[in-house]
Amino acid sequence: MSLSHRLTRMTGRDPHESHRAATPLELLFDLTFVVAFSQISSQAAHALELGHVSTALSGFAFATFAVTWAWINYSWLASAYDNEDIFFRIATLVVMVGVLVVALGVPDVFHSLEEGEHLDNNVLVAGYVIMRVATVAIWLRAAKHDPERRRTCLAYAMNISIAQVGWVALIFLNLPISTTFLIAGVLILFELAGPVFAELRYGRTPWHPHHIAERYGLLLIISLGEVVLGTILAISAVVEEPAGWTVEAGLIAFGGTALAFAMWWVYFVIEPGPVLARHPIRAFPWGYGHIFLFGSVIGVGAGLHVAAQVISGHAHVDTVFAVLTVAIPVLAFEIMVFALYAVLLMQVDTFHVWLLLGSVAVLVIAVLAVGLGASLGVALVVIACSPAVIIVGYETVGWRHSNEMLERTLAE
Repeated sequence: MSLSHRLTRMTGRDPHESHRAATPLELLFDLTFVVAFSQISSQAAHALELGHVSTALSGFAFATFAVTWAWINYSWLASAYDNEDIFFRIATLVVMVGVLVVALGVPDVFHSLEEGEHLDNNVLVAGYVIMRVATVAIWLRAAKHDPERRRTCLAYAMNISIAQVGWVALIFLNLPISTTFLIAGVLILFELAGPVFAELRYGRTPWHPHHIAERYGLLLIISLGEVVLGTILAISAVVEEPAGWTVEAGLIAFGGTALAFAMWWVYFVIEPGPVLARHPIRAFPWGYGHIFLFGSVIGVGAGLHVAAQVISGHAHVDTVFAVLTVAIPVLAFEIMVFALYAVLLMQVDTFHVWLLLGSVAVLVIAVLAVGLGASLGVALVVIACSPAVIIVGYETVGWRHSNEMLERTLAE
């Protein structure tokens, strides 16, 4: 790769390139998702603390898909065609602006769901239009410069363009929320089918398996920032009480930090890169499944936001509800990690199933403890013990099972 950033042909990166790592541009791009995740987390938390669960869940699901799908679109494209020239850099800038506009549109989505008449996704879709003008331009340029994969690149450009026309049309139709979500579901399925059709029908783009695995791991770390932020908000709520710094504040500080650390540990127990290189077709369920995984992490952050409001006395829900808003997304995270590695390795180990069940039992204990009068701080420490069960089991015995599973998978 040249040190100059002048225009160069977009012929595709080498999918077997050694020591391929995330670029500074990709890391800068990811920072825009800090804002987007924060918007989703805070808006969902606001609805939950008012007890408006349906609004929180529907708005959370819609916004989380929109944001994470934008990241997936760009990241796989960049893995295959990032040539570091000025065109790609400026196009990335445009995509970043679009992501920020999408983030600005998240509150409108939640507010319109609260009113219950029409879904206001105008700003969010406008952000997508900005992003996709740049994305389609990159795919068309790749189609021109990479004759071998021309049809694949054109298929990507066509899918994105058709889907975007559908999203824009949905704004002007101004349909009831239920009908809008029904049509949105069809558009989402069309979006998800695009990469599968393009790659399987016309040939694989030169994405790098180890690079993709690293990119997903980096976004997981960024999403864990919401857990850390939620912990800070909960600590602040305790400290602002007349008693100031107390044992409860210490428990929340330790519990929230330990929870984020344990979730990080659980996710990185297996390196996906070698398996993706050996079985690239498994990248589809593995990559798409991360939409739910990232959502679960953002959900933990939202739950901690709710806990902070309960502590400060500003929420309309009780302590048990607050603990459930943390425990349920932690459960979703653990199930998704288990499911993603089962799909990746195409195997299920009985010992790992027992570890998952043990972690679920700990979450149940946390909820029951609060119901019996335990504080949020105590509950948060117990919740942090849930992924810790998986870690202890894995580091003592489970890693041997994982090694055997990995060896069988790579030998297939």
